[in-house]
Amino acid sequence: MITPRSEPGSADPAARGAVLRAAALRIADEVLFPAAADVDRTGVVPASHWQALSEAGLYGIAAPAEAGGPGLDFAEVTEILEVLLSGCLATAFTWLQHHGVVISLARSANTHLRDELLGATVRGELRAGVAYAGVVPTPPRMRASREDGRWVLSGDAPFVSGWGVVDLLQISARDTDTDDVVSAVLPMPELVDPRGNIRVTPIDLSAASGTSTVSLHIDELPVSDAQVVSRVGLADFFAGQNVGIRLNGTLPLGLVRRCTAVLDTTGHSREARRLRERADVARLALDDALPDAAALLAARADAAGLALDAAAALVAASGGRALVRGADSERLFREASFVLVAASRPELKDALLQRFSDSR
Repeated sequence: MITPRSEPGSADPAARGAVLRAAALRIADEVLFPAAADVDRTGVVPASHWQALSEAGLYGIAAPAEAGGPGLDFAEVTEILEVLLSGCLATAFTWLQHHGVVISLARSANTHLRDELLGATVRGELRAGVAYAGVVPTPPRMRASREDGRWVLSGDAPFVSGWGVVDLLQISARDTDTDDVVSAVLPMPELVDPRGNIRVTPIDLSAASGTSTVSLHIDELPVSDAQVVSRVGLADFFAGQNVGIRLNGTLPLGLVRRCTAVLDTTGHSREARRLRERADVARLALDDALPDAAALLAARADAAGLALDAAAALVAASGGRALVRGADSERLFREASFVLVAASRPELKDALLQRFSDSR
């Protein structure tokens, strides 16, 4: 069982959670945030960031105890995500994708794949990313067909973070015959191959460029059954997406955490306190809406709007300094726009459009 490095052998779930939270706070404030401006300027996350997260046991926070994880409850996981997202959006957003793969492996009926990869992903020895946006729209952008006893993937994955950083990528596609969602976990060397199955186009992001985000065009990429982590019906896939949407709801709340912390240091504690109160309401709304996809997306939209409010408040408090490239307030305001659209859905886009145009 993985345990925090500072408290080896602890069997108390509450103690493990407290140590992991303390580690996340330390890393966010002492490692990630002090380097966030450089990461934004260079578009490169230092390898030491990934090492710090691994050494603290933070790659395995979503894994249950029986899978070698700390057995945290959902609220503990989301709090740690918020904390780290408040440190460096590029680092934490890339790291956040990893947990979806950990969860997939922990639940997989493919025992060989689970045994081969789960322990290393929980420990952070293997880092993982995801590419499932291609199955969300109808018709899907990514398809899987059954040919000669294997799967063949073709289509587009429009927004894949961690390219060149992660070791594994989980790609999801819709079966052309059944519309089931087939997900495979593939090692990066198979995706960077000389056969030309995959065309990679870097995306020049205005914020969080350190996520190393690309779009992928896949042309008949063969995938063996041994690499398939799951196959589920489309309805079950979308039902399972609520957890992912809730986890992505930590993006705006993490940004609010950092904006309010900076407001505190600049003598605007009253405004910071009010924003934190609003964040508490937004967090509760996200938690309460978890079983209801429509309500969850509405709550996610409200949280994203709050993040923009917090960033705007920081810009107003900073004055002219917020116009200087590289200033914390300038960067955080750009990151608020990233939060508005990252991991989005058409319903979320519509809710935000109505909110900002006052057309609800």
